[in-house]
Amino acid sequence: MAVTRTPLIAGNWKLNLDHLQAIAFVQKLAWSLGDAKHDFAAAEVAVFPPFTDLRSVQTLVSSDKLPIAFGAQDLSEHDSGAYTGEISGAFLAKLECSYVIIGHSERRTLHNETDEVVGAKVQAALRHNLVPIICVGETADDLEKHGPSAVPVAQLRAALAGVTGAADVVVAYEPVWAIGSGQAATPEQAEQVAAALRAVLVETLGEDVAAKTRILYGGSVKAANIAGFMREPNVDGALVGGASLDLDEFASIVRFPQHVGL
Repeated sequence: MAVTRTPLIAGNWKLNLDHLQAIAFVQKLAWSLGDAKHDFAAAEVAVFPPFTDLRSVQTLVSSDKLPIAFGAQDLSEHDSGAYTGEISGAFLAKLECSYVIIGHSERRTLHNETDEVVGAKVQAALRHNLVPIICVGETADDLEKHGPSAVPVAQLRAALAGVTGAADVVVAYEPVWAIGSGQAATPEQAEQVAAALRAVLVETLGEDVAAKTRILYGGSVKAANIAGFMREPNVDGALVGGASLDLDEFASIVRFPQHVGL
């Protein structure tokens, strides 16, 4: 029997928007999607603001009962201790975060996060019932040397080392060569890698969990190209960067079921 995976459209705000701007954005996003009669059961929406915005977003979402999920852009592999500047998964859980992004290419390159660190952070997220969005992807050099799926597959295997089949995870394929370039991968390229990642999920977590696990595409996602990605059988949503800061653009991406014909 085929498994239906609820698509997830996630907006990674990176180092943008303070807590007041975050409140205004989430309010306007909820109003915009509500006015458009968006079916949140047909496409889940999540935002990933900076750490300093999370309490404000939590209070707004909780008090106004908004159907928008939220999460953090990173977490510490440690739960507590002398780790100045780090954020524990326990703290994120207290803030009612649903998700946390782990292993984003900017963390891997700018902060030298290894596959081992990414794996430890995945374990930390799961300890606190946070759903890790595990980012994998290759650079242009990787693509030329190893082909389209070798590096993402290896990264995912490392991230899932020691994870049990019962784990609730999300995988985000973000080709580094596409992020911020304005030149997205083609839907066919995204599907090829997503299918290979699904095979890793089968191998490591089992067929049932793999069938339920959502695989997102990220890298220059726009309202103009989301439809093509969402028609692919192994692409279950998008991790949106720059376009998630434009309210109208992001709302249009979220509303893909209305113009994709799924």
